Amino acid sequence: MSENTPPPRRTLVVIPTYDERQTLPTTLPTLRATVPEVDVLVVDDNSPDGTGRVADDLAAHDPQVHVLHRPGKQGLGVAYLAGFRWGLDAGYDVLVEMDADGSHRAVDLPRLLSALDHADCVIGSRWVPGGQVVNWPRSREALSRGGNAYTRFMLGMPVRDATAGFRAYRAEVLRAVELAAVDSQGYCFQVDLTRRTLAAGFRVVEVPITFVEREHGESKMSRAIVAEALAQVTTWGIKQRLGRGMRPAARRAPR
Repeated sequence: MSENTPPPRRTLVVIPTYDERQTLPTTLPTLRATVPEVDVLVVDDNSPDGTGRVADDLAAHDPQVHVLHRPGKQGLGVAYLAGFRWGLDAGYDVLVEMDADGSHRAVDLPRLLSALDHADCVIGSRWVPGGQVVNWPRSREALSRGGNAYTRFMLGMPVRDATAGFRAYRAEVLRAVELAAVDSQGYCFQVDLTRRTLAAGFRVVEVPITFVEREHGESKMSRAIVAEALAQVTTWGIKQRLGRGMRPAARRAPR
């Protein structure tokens, strides 16, 4: 490494799990083989199917894999926040959100990490040119596209896939956005972090990915999660219009 070459960024991929026994033994080795320089933290919410034990076994054979056991299912957002705090305390420079079910392809991760050279948060987007979904019914695609369009309209965020769950953050972003105040779940959790990142003046960019619908297990999406996101985005949008909510701020000066 030359004197002018910055040191490599220490990167932690946070993977929440709940009943992912079928998929984790494939997803995790694929990730490690594709991007061997990253570390991984599996955050398991005491999965009834024994996913936590599977994660422990994988970690026992790979020093770059870690497992955080939690006492029970408390939701995706809470699991990610726990993983972020673990990673920040451990001194990682970049923290990545990634699903355990194979819907987020490891082959797309290097593109997200490279984009951090000119961004503070990088979203793996399904709805920018070059992005796509595989094996989704039209109704699911319409719901996602429509929800993101509504989010852009209500919150004025220049992001086409604010509900996406495959993303990379610089550590300084997560330290600045008051993680303790985030109590949203599911799609809403992703929107909440996006709006907080923009309101703090950080730069958010999107890169295209291919999202593959899971082949095993059940989707965590539910009517309750969709309803929460719709209600919360509406509330945030109304507050913003009344001058009492977060707005995208001017970007911070380049580092």
